[in-house]
Amino acid sequence: MNIKFDPNNDVIKLCMSGMGLEDSGNIEDAVKVFHKAWHEATDDYERFIAAYHLARQQKSITDKLKWMETSLQCALKINDDNVKSAYSTLYLNIAKCYEELCDTENAKRNYELSNSFKGAPSDEGPFYHGTKADLKVGDLLTAGGKSNYKPGLKMNHIYFSANVNGAGLAAALARGEGRERVYIIEPTGEFENDPNVTDKKFPGNLTRSYRSKEPLRIIGEVTEWAKLTTMERREWHDNLAKNKGEIIN
Repeated sequence: MNIKFDPNNDVIKLCMSGMGLEDSGNIEDAVKVFHKAWHEATDDYERFIAAYHLARQQKSITDKLKWMETSLQCALKINDDNVKSAYSTLYLNIAKCYEELCDTENAKRNYELSNSFKGAPSDEGPFYHGTKADLKVGDLLTAGGKSNYKPGLKMNHIYFSANVNGAGLAAALARGEGRERVYIIEPTGEFENDPNVTDKKFPGNLTRSYRSKEPLRIIGEVTEWAKLTTMERREWHDNLAKNKGEIIN
């Protein structure tokens, strides 16, 4: 099973909207939006995401535990690599709930389960890198380039994704005047989950975003992906200009 994270999915859009309300301090309305997401969810993937956000906002530990376990149960029904990346986070949150409830046995068991799902990503691709550079098959992409998201920042890693639309977004936001290109790549060494997105808004690494200190070899190019509209492009650039968050380099 291969589920692609889709920012245009109605439930994901509701959760993003709820997180926006949270950021502005409007917790009550955020909870209402997360409940709406839960009621409108049509499959285990959508339910796992909605339940996770509901869990985060519960005032009582028993309610938080109930929703976090609901999220985990939905996630466990999905045999998908990018959903598996959330298991460690879900078990960790459940362990913390049990710890607060002074249930040391269940806390210990869930901490152990959380640790068992940590480690290198098991994603086998295919992988993509978005850029405006004109490259050819066999070329190597290496770390050390300038960040697309923070002027003057030299990147210690090279980034890529198993989501072709995610790579397309990176191409749209890349520096330079060339045309947007999405290359099929293969990592030449070890890689890790991109910490700039992992566990930031959604549990785990649902966008299947990775980075490596080792070069990426270009093995092909794709021409079909969901291109941004002019308005979407403007919104992304506006949001990036406003974003004062730190980039984990």
